[in-house]
Amino acid sequence: MRSVVIDPGGYGRRSRRRPLSALLAVVALLLAALSAQAGVASRAAAASCGTTDLAQNRPATASSLENSSFPASNAVDGNTGTRWSSGFSDPQWLQVDLGSTQTICQVVLNWETASGKAYQIQTSNDATNWTTIYSTASGPGGTETLNVSGSGRYIRMYGTQRNTQWGYSLWEFSVYGSGGGTPPPPTGGSLGSNVVVFDPTMSQTTIQNQLNSIANAQGGNEFGTARYAILFKPGTYGSAANPLIFSVGFYESVAGLGLNPGDTVINGTVDVYNQCNGGVQTQCYATTNFWRSLTNLTINVTGMTGCYAGDDFWAVSQAAPLRRVHINGNLSLMDYCTGSPDWASGGFIADSEFTGGTVTNGSQQQFFTRNSSLDGWSNAVWNQVFCGDPGAPAQSFASNSGDSGGPNSYTTLANCPETREAPYLYLDASGNYQVFVPSLQTNSSGPTWLNGSTPGVSLPLSTFFVVQPSATTDQINAALAAGDNLLFTPGVYQVPSTISVTHPDTKIVGLGFPTLVPSNGNTTLNIADVNGVNVTGVIFDAGPVTSPTLLTVGTAGSGVSHAADPVTLDDVFFRIGGATAGSAATALVDNSNNSIVDDAWIWRADHGAGAGTWTGDQSDTGLVVNGNNVVATGLAVEHFQKNETVWNGQGGEVVFFQNENPYEVPNQASWMSSSSQKGYPAFYVAPGVTSFQGYGMGSYSYFDQSQDIHNAMAFQAPNTSGVQFHDLLTVFLNGSGGIDSVINGTGQPVSSTFGGPSDVVSYP
Repeated sequence: MRSVVIDPGGYGRRSRRRPLSALLAVVALLLAALSAQAGVASRAAAASCGTTDLAQNRPATASSLENSSFPASNAVDGNTGTRWSSGFSDPQWLQVDLGSTQTICQVVLNWETASGKAYQIQTSNDATNWTTIYSTASGPGGTETLNVSGSGRYIRMYGTQRNTQWGYSLWEFSVYGSGGGTPPPPTGGSLGSNVVVFDPTMSQTTIQNQLNSIANAQGGNEFGTARYAILFKPGTYGSAANPLIFSVGFYESVAGLGLNPGDTVINGTVDVYNQCNGGVQTQCYATTNFWRSLTNLTINVTGMTGCYAGDDFWAVSQAAPLRRVHINGNLSLMDYCTGSPDWASGGFIADSEFTGGTVTNGSQQQFFTRNSSLDGWSNAVWNQVFCGDPGAPAQSFASNSGDSGGPNSYTTLANCPETREAPYLYLDASGNYQVFVPSLQTNSSGPTWLNGSTPGVSLPLSTFFVVQPSATTDQINAALAAGDNLLFTPGVYQVPSTISVTHPDTKIVGLGFPTLVPSNGNTTLNIADVNGVNVTGVIFDAGPVTSPTLLTVGTAGSGVSHAADPVTLDDVFFRIGGATAGSAATALVDNSNNSIVDDAWIWRADHGAGAGTWTGDQSDTGLVVNGNNVVATGLAVEHFQKNETVWNGQGGEVVFFQNENPYEVPNQASWMSSSSQKGYPAFYVAPGVTSFQGYGMGSYSYFDQSQDIHNAMAFQAPNTSGVQFHDLLTVFLNGSGGIDSVINGTGQPVSSTFGGPSDVVSYP
């Protein structure tokens, strides 16, 4: 049952004639009584509603904007001095994500002059299938209080006819409920069975056997569903006489539980080795050693024999970060002992210290290291980038770097721009779990913990909803709406509707590479235009129905500065296909000003589920940056079908970028950015951008369909003094065709004739 109470602004009319009969007076009294009864009914209906505006500060979207001054968010900001305004046409809509399913009993529309005459109020559980709970063809404008009955997570005003020649414009769109929504779940609690915690008092044999069992299961589990977090309580494990030696497989995050890396010590090695295809010793590579991590502990390298003696091996490619580690001894980033040819294509190191030995880069085609103290680095291949690393090799990138007789391709920055280290789990002095959140740093160099504890704050586990794979999206959103943080435990999570973050400084921490998969073509995670949100250690997979995005950060067109407390994305990995066939228009859209993206691999799969054909795993773009003053450190975007990275924001900075063009382009006609430009750039800076800095950026081609496919340029940007690139390169890996220039027609082509690298030291 519905009723409507209308206050169109106090319109009224005074009678100029006296009543001519008592009959008319009686009729008037009867009408007044009926009106009073209707008013009582309306007030009774309203009284059963809650008084909290469920829509306030929730994520809002709209069919259009009159211009960027009137975003959808204005209609739910609680401020009657700001408004949303649409384009001047029909139909138009304003939609709000309430975060979880709500029982809705009242909607209040506070219209500006440009109001709706014919419109519907609709609800939905998936933002796709809508139910109408109110409809009118004679909306009067002003403030309309609609008593309705319905439920849903999403609600929208859907207008089909306007009262004026302008669009639809709402000062506020308020929604009230009568209870029945999902209550916030309890915080804290068990970390689940796939979080394995070791104690130094345990038998080393027991520890070794369990580590070996997990490594054996995960060693070839590239697209499996099993995931583990392996945590070591503070203390010492192994000894020179009896070292602890183990391997790390797919979806294993290994971490110490001390506040600082020196609190947890392993005497031995923690290793990642080549995988040999079919066991053939001439087909051994590290190029698919993805999705694993090592953090917050010290390794005193000891115990191996033969070729492996004296080194800890971390032979990995993308999505395999080393963070907050102290390695005392040699570290090799390639496995030169297990078969051949030992190729590797990584990788990422941050906030770490290396003493007593050299880091062997070896065959690593590219690698990024920041805020780490180095005791030697062996060599470069194509693109080795250092940022704020005492002891790093000197800058030496040149026009012939990587060529025979040329200098090492080292890009070395003395300091890193804005950085904020990833939050991490630890045990306090009382044995309670806390999450430590490091502070923002600017123009930094060296590890945060080398001269004392890392600056930052601790958050007790009681402030986190510990998310298990059995949790529902409604429960997750209810926790977020209550102001709780999220700690995802290892597993694969089906996400049928968007997870919405609306509170500033919300922390979302993943253990053991939790993987979120949208199941209804929805955006997986949406972060409102607020300060200080962090997402770390999470994989975002595309689902079977095309999503507009997998992760959206901030509000498009926002002018809000977050410089003092930016949103940060650390160790976030995106997959279009591979584990699950899927599609998304764009993997990541970052609208948040001053945000930081640190170690992101955004990958349209070249192998695995849905991969191998141009029509499989559809996705145009990996990353779109609309925010201003965004910093990306350690960025890889690969195989997308159009402009792979689009940078629209001003003042951006990228330190290290790695790309491969899509492999399976069927013909040139299918891959043209315009009638005259072949292919699509790996990195596209929009024409209106006037300020940007890029350092150490490479793009490679391998067109594998035996067609003469060409990409006109790997990088495309405005030719203006404020948009600057440093140390760019292209490489022809294999296949046919090639890349015709490095940037804007500048730089030697790479092809089967000249494989590269083709280097451009600076542009323009």
